[in-house]
This record gives sequence, structure tokens and C-alpha cells, in this order.
Amino acid sequence: MILVYRILTILLYPLLIILIYLRKFQNKEHKYRFREKIFPSYFNVLRKENSKLVWFHAASIGEMKSILPLINELNKKDDNFEFLITTVTLSSSNLAERKLEQFDNVQHRFFPLDIEFLINQFLIKWKPNYIFLVDSEIWPNLIVNAKKKKIPIAIINARITKKSSKRWMKFPKTAKTILNKIDLCLTCNKETNEFFLKFNKNVFYTGNIKFITEDYFNINENLNGKILNAKKFWLAASTHRNEEIFCLKAHLELKKRFKNLITLIAPRHIDRVNEIKTVCNKLNLNSQILDENDLILDGKEVIIINSFGNLNTFFKLSKSVFIGKSMNPKLKNQGGQNPIDAANLGCRIYHGPYVNNFREIYAILGENKIAEEVTTFIELTNKLKLDLSIENKENENFFKIMNSLKEKTLNKTMKQINNFLLNENL
Repeated sequence: MILVYRILTILLYPLLIILIYLRKFQNKEHKYRFREKIFPSYFNVLRKENSKLVWFHAASIGEMKSILPLINELNKKDDNFEFLITTVTLSSSNLAERKLEQFDNVQHRFFPLDIEFLINQFLIKWKPNYIFLVDSEIWPNLIVNAKKKKIPIAIINARITKKSSKRWMKFPKTAKTILNKIDLCLTCNKETNEFFLKFNKNVFYTGNIKFITEDYFNINENLNGKILNAKKFWLAASTHRNEEIFCLKAHLELKKRFKNLITLIAPRHIDRVNEIKTVCNKLNLNSQILDENDLILDGKEVIIINSFGNLNTFFKLSKSVFIGKSMNPKLKNQGGQNPIDAANLGCRIYHGPYVNNFREIYAILGENKIAEEVTTFIELTNKLKLDLSIENKENENFFKIMNSLKEKTLNKTMKQINNFLLNENL
């Protein structure tokens, strides 16, 4: 099967080049750096002399943010490391430009397509000493070629969904051939741990590293913070189509009790902001599309956030948050958005019943009374009425709970990573 995969990826290479160029013209790829994914001449290798390169591959924003605390810890222990972070998405590269300014030994590049000659050239040119794959980023050509070159390779925060595990189990020999080549596997949940143990003995359940995600720059509340704090407000974050109407129905009920109510909506895909504004107009709600440097205008009751990377600003301000991609039964097996940033910043979280992607995280937050499931807009309304009746953001206990989870997960993870980096004979 690995041979078949290699042949298929080589045959698809010309089509994938065309696809990347099409995405570039649709503004879905980086305007200048998109070629890093498809041509070795654009890998743009920059290495320091006499240092060890640790390569982290993380698919997108959430995964990239989760590894920054690990890099911070490694820098405390050894100043001879330099780090390469690769990601796939345009949004992650935009975030990397801001997040990585604080480090003088971390670089970002786009991950090349998992085609053998591309991966082989990437490994030859960059010469990583260690490779860490994050979450579900299991790429056969990368794993096989790294092993051939005797580069230690690990997967951290490993996560396999039921759907993915069923696909792997259809080809158990191939699964064993690939997964057995991984030198260390740190899993984020018990279900994934059981899966990897079928193919690899170096497996440890360390918990979800997204619990240790931190912001390394000051969250700027700016003048909008003062405007919001003078009113009653709540936030609907990472919403998908039809979830906005669910939240706006709650807003219509809440405004019967709270006169100066503002509902903030941060859609998962900001190209839908005009669509959401149209829904507001139909409901006779006075709305504003808020670009990055805009101020909230007087008299607006629904604010539609039209920018990347500043969601944590609104989490920090908000007492109550509804997190989307959780109300659509069609997404039963892939629903849910990451609630950890909201929890870390002291928010009380509400979500729908479909959170399979982050099921274990929501279960932990539920056990600690930080997150609750709602199934109707009336149920959400009643919860928010109680929250908005409290004058201040009084969720101090949440910070203690989240800090305890962070410390426990970080210690377990770093213990295994340090052992991995010390073991030169893998």
C-alpha cells in the first residue's frame, strides 16, 4: 500500500500544483510563499551553525499555538536548539508572523506536499535532528523517509477519530509498517492511546497539550473593551451556518430583559460576515461588521467580528461564550471547536450536543462546571440570563482549575519529550 500511495502522489503532483495555483488566485494561499508547498527551490532554508534543529509540523492555528509553550520550555533547558514550525493553512502563517517575533530561533515555513521527492529534498536541505508531528498529522512519505535517514520522529498530542481508526484498520499491515516507525507517541485521549498500542510499544497517554496553550503577547482590550464593559454582552464564537440564527433568537429573548445588550458573533469563516449581516437585517437587528481596527458604534446590538487572531481579546472580556460547530446533526462525527482558549481566559462555555472532535476536552470542562451543553435557544437564553445578571466576571475558580490542568499536562509531556531528545540512539 505504501508503494501505491507513493505512485498515486507522484501522479497527482501536476494536478496538485494546478490546485495550489488556483487556490492562490482565490486568496486561499499565501500570495508569495505558496510555492514552499510544491517546489524544492522555494524551501528557503536558513540554519544556524552548530545547532540542533527541532522540526514541529502542526496543521493549523490551534496546533501551532499548542506547541509554543513546549518550545518555550525547551529554550529554558538548552540554548543550542533552533526550531522549524511548518503548517498548512494561510491563517496559521498570518498568526506565525505575529507569534514568532518573540523568538530569535524559530522559523515558519509551509509544509511541502507529502510526495516522496519533495519530502526527501526537504529533509536533505533542512537536515532536522528531530521531528515532531502534532495531532493527526501522519504523513507516510515523511515518516518512511525520516526513518531511512535515521532522524528520530515523534507524534505529540496524537489524536485518531473513530472514522480514521476504521480506515487504518482496513489495512492493518500498512498501519503497522507506518505507525511502528514512530519512535515516540504521546496521545491526547485514551481512545487514541488504545489505537496506537496495537501498532507501537512507545505510546504514552499524556493528555491534550492544547490545555497548555498560552498567549505570549499582551491581549489588547483597546477602546472596544471599555465600550463593552459599559453594557451587557456575550459572545458566540466559531459559529457555522445556521448557528447564528440560533444565537440571534437567544439575543431577541435576552433583549426583552437587558436594554443595552450586545451579542458578539465571531464566525469560524469570516467570508460569511455579509451573509450574517443579511440575517440580522431580516430580524430587524441593528448590526455592525467589525474590522480589525474598528470601534463598536453606538446603537449597534449585534457585532460581527471580521478579523483573524483577536478572538482571545473577546474571550478575555466575555463572561459567557457559546462555541459553535456543535448544533448541526450532520456534523455529528466531526462537530466541535476547541474551547480551551475560552476556558483559559475564564469564560463560562455553552455548546451544542455535537462536539465529537473535542469530546474528551468538553467532558473534562463539563466535570469541572466550566462547560455546559444546550440543545435549544431557550435553554441558552435562560443560562445567559443568569450570567448577565451578575455584575462582574466572577469565574475566578475556572483559572485555578485550568492552571492545574495545564501544569499536569505540561509536566507529563515535557518529561517524555526531554527523554526523547536525550536518547541519541533511537
